[in-house]
Amino acid sequence: MIVVTNKIKTKTGFAEKMAPFFTRPGALQEMEGFVKVEVLITKNLTEYDELNVNMYWETIEDFNRWRKSDAFREAHRGPENSSEVSPILGSEIIISEVASTLEKA
Repeated sequence: MIVVTNKIKTKTGFAEKMAPFFTRPGALQEMEGFVKVEVLITKNLTEYDELNVNMYWETIEDFNRWRKSDAFREAHRGPENSSEVSPILGSEIIISEVASTLEKA
């Protein structure tokens, strides 16, 4: 299993507003190899907000199919004719392989 983390830096006050957008029901849930999404908000920052969007996939190939899909393009399409400035200051993608886990007994 892999975890793809999108580490997103936003203007202060936007992390909590944006978090629900990453967990809306939709085509992602039907993608082969998709396991789950969880959104974490870093709490010890003052100059900007940070979201860590963790997407769990069975394989890197499954994730790559998502990235190349029409559903991905649709999910990442911004509002048409919007003059609003994006609250996103930057982002970084981190791909990790799950090496070990422990769950409640």
